[in-house]
Amino acid sequence: MSRVVSFSVDNKFADELENLVETSGYGNRSRFLRDASLHFAEELQRGGLDSMDEGTNVEGILVVFFQHGIEQKLHDIRHSGLIRITSYNHSSIFNNSCVDTMQAFGTAENLRTVMKQLQATQDVDRVTFVAAPLRDHGCC
Repeated sequence: MSRVVSFSVDNKFADELENLVETSGYGNRSRFLRDASLHFAEELQRGGLDSMDEGTNVEGILVVFFQHGIEQKLHDIRHSGLIRITSYNHSSIFNNSCVDTMQAFGTAENLRTVMKQLQATQDVDRVTFVAAPLRDHGCC
């Protein structure tokens, strides 16, 4: 069952909000505000990967942009045993670089360690981790 929650804002904020809802592709303001509120609350509760307690279990997507020729180094880091990779995808990008996406699970400390190893690898351009949302129950 849904419940209506309302709040007041000034005209400038309301106009900016409408523009943000539209440009972000949301069909309606309520869904946008719900998702934004959930994201903000989770960020406050759990924090980003850098601020999570070292033993906190985290799952998410690890994204690595890199130049050709270092695939073996990345393979060795992936198979180091520090984190569990449950899904892996490699794509070539048109500007002669590559991107690997990995569904990763591990402690915050181990994920940070792997990210530092990747960032310290020559010809790795960018490493990003997107933590999966917290859920009280299954996805489906």
